[in-house]
Amino acid sequence: MRLNIQHQTQYVYSEMVTYTIQQLRLTPQNGFGQHVRRWDIKVNGQLHEFNDTYGNIAHTIVIDNPHQELYISVSGEVETGVGDLNQHQTLPMPIYLRETELTEPSEGIIAFANQFKQQPIEDMMLALRDKMEYIKGATQVDTTASQAFALEQGVCQDHAHVFISCCRTLGYPARYVSGYLFTEDGSLMQTHAWVDVWLDNRWQSLDISNGSRTNETHIRLAVGLDYRGASPVSGMRIGGGEEGMVSSAAGSAIALYFTGFQCFFAFRRPSNTSLSCLDFIPSQVKQSCNTT
Repeated sequence: MRLNIQHQTQYVYSEMVTYTIQQLRLTPQNGFGQHVRRWDIKVNGQLHEFNDTYGNIAHTIVIDNPHQELYISVSGEVETGVGDLNQHQTLPMPIYLRETELTEPSEGIIAFANQFKQQPIEDMMLALRDKMEYIKGATQVDTTASQAFALEQGVCQDHAHVFISCCRTLGYPARYVSGYLFTEDGSLMQTHAWVDVWLDNRWQSLDISNGSRTNETHIRLAVGLDYRGASPVSGMRIGGGEEGMVSSAAGSAIALYFTGFQCFFAFRRPSNTSLSCLDFIPSQVKQSCNTT
């Protein structure tokens, strides 16, 4: 399947910013079951590409002159369902057994995970999805796995963190994956999070929020020990006062039929602008945005 993406993000500041540095993980790479046919990033600053610790393609944006806006635009085409998920491996497996602040297991998580020692990993995934209700706004970007598990609520980021914590409790190396998710009809839904688990001497990729293995509708952007290691956009600035952010995304799947929509969403997930990863797109929105 060939998936097309156009994604623009604009940060606007109430006061002048004197210095900005941001790190982007918004570039997919070949392998991992996908082939990048074309990809382009445009920003209103100095852009430097590098490979981070986890082998992700990353970019640093630096703006060292006064400004009140940061603009990020990515576009490209990715073919999915090709190649091998396990084509690239840059770090030894024990790295992915290490807990972080966001994935440290609570007693409750440990007890939950231990119920599935002798069961298929999918059983634990489905049980966790049933236990943790998907509710947007219930958690924040810095909510830990233990906190989300206690709430029994969260979004795809929380599902991924708790599942990673469960897997590591059972001795399975696991890593956080950030990327794009398309709907079944081929429309770009939004950014998403899922988990890679090392089982049977290979990575197996599971989408906890959707209760399934990943498929051709997923485009992976980055991996890490947790969200912080794979976040699409992170950084800091000096000055600027209050920050406003608007982001739009459109996509199409050539293998199905051309369709797309515009939506507001935020990597930082402010409650008044974000879309959650299991929101269904209203039918009237789909109808008004179909391309011909």
